[in-house]
Amino acid sequence: MEAISHAGTVIGILSKDGIVLAAERQATSALLEQSVGSEKIYEMNDNVVAGVAGLTADANILINQSRMIAQRYLLRYGSPIPVEQLVRRLCDLKQGYTQFGGLRPFGVSFLCAGWDSAFGFQLYQSDPAGNYSSWKAACIGENSGNAQSILKQEYKDDEADERAAGTSMEMDDAMRLACLVLSKTIDTAKLTSEKLEFATITLKCGKPHIDVLSSAEIDGVLKKYEAVLKPSDS
Repeated sequence: MEAISHAGTVIGILSKDGIVLAAERQATSALLEQSVGSEKIYEMNDNVVAGVAGLTADANILINQSRMIAQRYLLRYGSPIPVEQLVRRLCDLKQGYTQFGGLRPFGVSFLCAGWDSAFGFQLYQSDPAGNYSSWKAACIGENSGNAQSILKQEYKDDEADERAAGTSMEMDDAMRLACLVLSKTIDTAKLTSEKLEFATITLKCGKPHIDVLSSAEIDGVLKKYEAVLKPSDS
C-alpha cells in the first residue's frame, strides 16, 4: 500500500459519452530519459483501458494476464469479455497471492475503464487485496484523498436517475474536471504534457474506441482548459 500511496495520481471520470483517464508521470531524476510509450495507462482489451498506481513490474504482470484472459474469452465465445468479468478475474488472481506464505500481494491498484453491450460505460477500482468496486469518479495514488474530495464536490451527477450509470456529465466536462483535479493535487507549478498521460474510451460506430493522447494532444487539452488551471498557479 505504501508503494501505491507514493505513486503518481491516476483519475478516472465517467461521463454519459465515455470515460476519461488522467495520470501523473513521476520523474525520479532529471537525468532519467522519459519513455516514449505510456507508463501509467495500458490497454487491457479492445474495450477496456486501465490506469495503474504502484509497482510497475507488478502492473506489467497483471496487465499481461488480463490480456490473456480477454483473448481466451474472445477465442471461446467470439465476443469481447464483459468489463466486470475481466476485472473480477484479475482480482481473483490478486486475491490468491494473499492466501499463502512465501507470496506477497501485488503492490498495485487499478482504475479500469471499459464498455460492454450489457452495462455500457463502467469504471472500476481495485486494490492489492483483490477487492473491486464500481465508481462514477475515482482516484488512486498520491493525494488520492484530496482528489476524491474535489471529485465529490465537482462531479455533476444525474440525481433524477438512481441507477449507477446515470450521469449528466458531458465528455468535455469530464476532461475539464480531470485537469482541475490534477492542477490541485500535483505538486508542480505548471502542468505539462511531459508530466501527464490522458486516455479516453468512447463509442464510434457502435464499437468502443480507446484513444491514448499524444503529447501534442495533451498540450492542446491543457491550453483548452487554461482558465481552469490558472488559479492553481497563483
